[in-house]
Amino acid sequence: MKSLISKVNTHFERSFHYQAQSLFQAPGRVNLIGEHTDYNDGFVLPCAINFYNLVAASPRTDRQIRVLAVDYDDQVDSFDLDSAIEPHSNYLWANYVRGVVKLIRQRFPNISGIDLAICGNVPQGAGLSSSAALEVVIAQAFNRLFDLDLSPSDLALIGQQAENQFVGCQCGIMDQMISASAQRHHAMLLDCRSLTYRAVKIPAQLSILIINSNVKRGLVDSEYNTRRLQCEQAASLLGITALRDISLINFEQCSKQLPDLIAQRARHVISENERTLCTEQALNQGNISLLSQLMTQSHSSMRDDFEITVPEIDFLVDLVANFIGDSGGVRMTGGGFGGCVVALIPHDQVDAIIALVNQHYGAVSDVAADFYCCHPVAGTSELQPHE
Repeated sequence: MKSLISKVNTHFERSFHYQAQSLFQAPGRVNLIGEHTDYNDGFVLPCAINFYNLVAASPRTDRQIRVLAVDYDDQVDSFDLDSAIEPHSNYLWANYVRGVVKLIRQRFPNISGIDLAICGNVPQGAGLSSSAALEVVIAQAFNRLFDLDLSPSDLALIGQQAENQFVGCQCGIMDQMISASAQRHHAMLLDCRSLTYRAVKIPAQLSILIINSNVKRGLVDSEYNTRRLQCEQAASLLGITALRDISLINFEQCSKQLPDLIAQRARHVISENERTLCTEQALNQGNISLLSQLMTQSHSSMRDDFEITVPEIDFLVDLVANFIGDSGGVRMTGGGFGGCVVALIPHDQVDAIIALVNQHYGAVSDVAADFYCCHPVAGTSELQPHE
C-alpha cells in the first residue's frame, strides 16, 4: 500500500504541479460463492481483498474534471461539468470515471471540478473487480471532498449504474457493494434484492488463495449479458420476478415448461442461491468439510449448467481439489470465460499448492498462472494523503 500511495502522489504532483489534497482507496474483491446470482436478486458471499485502486484528488474552483491514469502511461482525460458527458472514443478506463461523474452530477448539479490521479494493483481482466473498485473510489472522492453524505450503498449503486448505463456491462450490485461496505477479517453475505448484508467470519485457519489462470476475458465482450437475458427469460416463463423467488424443489417440478438451455441456466442460479446460504452456515460453524462440498458443487454447476468455465480453469480446480480433499474448498470465481480460481485452504498447504500448479499447469496452458494469497480487508475509505 505504501508504494502505491507514493506512486499516485508522485504522479499527481508531476502532472498537475501541486500536491493532492486527499487520498482514497477502494479494494478489489473475490467472490467465495454465489456466481451470477447477484443480477437475479439473489445471494452472494464475496470478501474484499488487499489489492486496491487509489485516487489522489483535489477539488477545483471551476467545473473542469482532469483525470490522470497512472497505470496507463499517464494518459489524461479532461471534460467539463457544464457539457454533455459522453463516452471517451479511445480510453476505455475513462468511461468508468465519466459514468460515475455523470451520475453524481445528476444528483448534485452544483458540484465543482476536480483533479484526480488513479493508480492500483487490482489485477485487471482476472475477475477480481478492478472496475468496481475504480467506480467506488471515484464516487468516494466526490463524496468526501464535497460532503455529499452518500452512504456505502449509495456509492455502490452509483458504481453499478455507471457500469450498466455508461460502460455497457449489465453487472449486478455485488462487486461495488463489497468494495464499498466490507468489514475487515470478514466476508459478506449480501442479499442483492434488499441490499441488506451481514458479516461472515473467515475461519482463522484458512488462507484465501487466488490462482489467476491468465486466460484473459472481458465482461463487456463476453457472453455475460447473454446469460443475464437467459435468466430474465427463465423468470418470465416461470411467472416470477426473479430466479431467487423459487426454491430448487419447486423449480424441478416445473422446469420442463422451459426450453432445455434456459432451464439449465435457471437451475444454476437457483441452486447457487441455496449453496450460498449454506456456505454462510458452514463458515459460521467452521464446517470445512461442508464448505468443500458446496464449493465443488458450485463449480460443477458453473461448468455444466451455466457453461462459463474454460478447460484451463477446470484443470486448476480439479488439480487443487484432488490435493486438498475436504480440508478446504476450490471453485472458479468471477464472471467466467477465464480469470481466476479461489481456494479456501489451510495455511500450511499454500506453498504446496503453488508448487503443484507451477509443476502441472503447463500441460494445458502456454502461460504460467499467477498467485495471490489474500486476506479480507475493509471497504473504501479516506487515507492520509502523504503518509
